[in-house]
Amino acid sequence: MKSLMTTEQLLQGLKHYRRIARQDLLRAPETPYPDAFRTHAESRRAVYGELEAHAAQHAPEDVIEYALSLYRALPFVTGTPETEHAETKGRENGLENFFLMVALDPRTRREARSQRPKLGAPRPDSAATPPA
Repeated sequence: MKSLMTTEQLLQGLKHYRRIARQDLLRAPETPYPDAFRTHAESRRAVYGELEAHAAQHAPEDVIEYALSLYRALPFVTGTPETEHAETKGRENGLENFFLMVALDPRTRREARSQRPKLGAPRPDSAATPPA
């Protein structure tokens, strides 16, 4: 996977996205569902901070792979009511914004999306291990 961005460009973009999420936090009380909107913005902001911290220590290609692994771990919540699963929807939105920023190949994102668990399904890393 090739990245066209330098680490510095990646960090600048993530800081920009964090600022937008911060503005959304401030706007939350003005929205129809302030708690869900706030949670969504906080989740996006947290994802950007997590990716920023990773980018400070790793190459851009590694940050993209890390973001894909975070994306694969998210359960599907598409189709649920707007106010439900705001944290998961915020993380999903934050990661998808990141993929747009780095110009990730849509096919790669679709493949990662197809590997996501259904809502309520146990995550592979939390599955019980068979006895030895």
